[in-house]
Amino acid sequence: MGLGLCEKVQQLSDHSSKRSIVKMNHERFRQFVRSSPRNYSVVVMLTALSAQRQCAVCRHAHDEFLILANSFRYSQAYSNNLFFAMVDFDEGPDVFQSLKISSAPVFMHFPAKGKIKKGDTMDIQRVGYSAEALAKWVNERTDITIRIFRPPNYSGAIVLTMLVLLVGGVMYLRRNNLDFLYNKTTWAVAALCFCFAMTSGQMWNHIRGPPFFHKAHTGQVSYIHGSSQGQFIVETYIVVILNAATVLGMIIMCEAAASKGDVQKRKVVAIVGLVVVAFFFSLVLSFFRSKAHGYPYSFLLK
Repeated sequence: MGLGLCEKVQQLSDHSSKRSIVKMNHERFRQFVRSSPRNYSVVVMLTALSAQRQCAVCRHAHDEFLILANSFRYSQAYSNNLFFAMVDFDEGPDVFQSLKISSAPVFMHFPAKGKIKKGDTMDIQRVGYSAEALAKWVNERTDITIRIFRPPNYSGAIVLTMLVLLVGGVMYLRRNNLDFLYNKTTWAVAALCFCFAMTSGQMWNHIRGPPFFHKAHTGQVSYIHGSSQGQFIVETYIVVILNAATVLGMIIMCEAAASKGDVQKRKVVAIVGLVVVAFFFSLVLSFFRSKAHGYPYSFLLK
């Protein structure tokens, strides 16, 4: 005989008071999420945290999901109208099979009334899985606003302090010779590094919190997102390398033109720079075409 509504709410409340995320197997999932009566919504994370599953994204997604659940648990919006649960593949493979899910992680919302709609499955490929993105999605599905409270992270302050101390130490040691501050090459390299970071999508990664890469259930790994509306973190590094190589080719050509020496040698260096620019710029266009389907332009490579 199934549990009554009051018993379900009471048991879920008891579990949530101990841990903000209720762990479920197939039986618990059927009893608390799929069966009636139910006057509460459940946000479920379907994942595979076991080391043998080799799902690096699942661990990061779980950390963000835990931040979301803890933020709700200690917020003024906390109530028995919403619960957070998790089903691990190794503990509930039947749940994955019943929902026809073949990859992880997946976030699903099971409303208190009515059937599951398309929007009740979060599109993490498009919006990422950061706690802020999860909170926005939960608000869209339940009208419950969750303000995210992240645990203090002092790593940024520590790195900044160490950087200031390092720069201050170098300037103190070389206080009698600060000519390096007027070195054009130093400032040029610093400016290029900043441009590479900003044009590669680092800020997008910071805001959206995308996965490092995507590993399908077949074991195939994707390093490039198939849509222009999303990207993986590893794409950032690829874009930086391609842009840096293109710029390097331009620098080689400029240096060949401005230098003084054997004309024949300068021509060879200039041609090498031109080849580098042409090849890597072609890769940049090809990279963009693979994401922005229908983009009409290409050069050398398709």
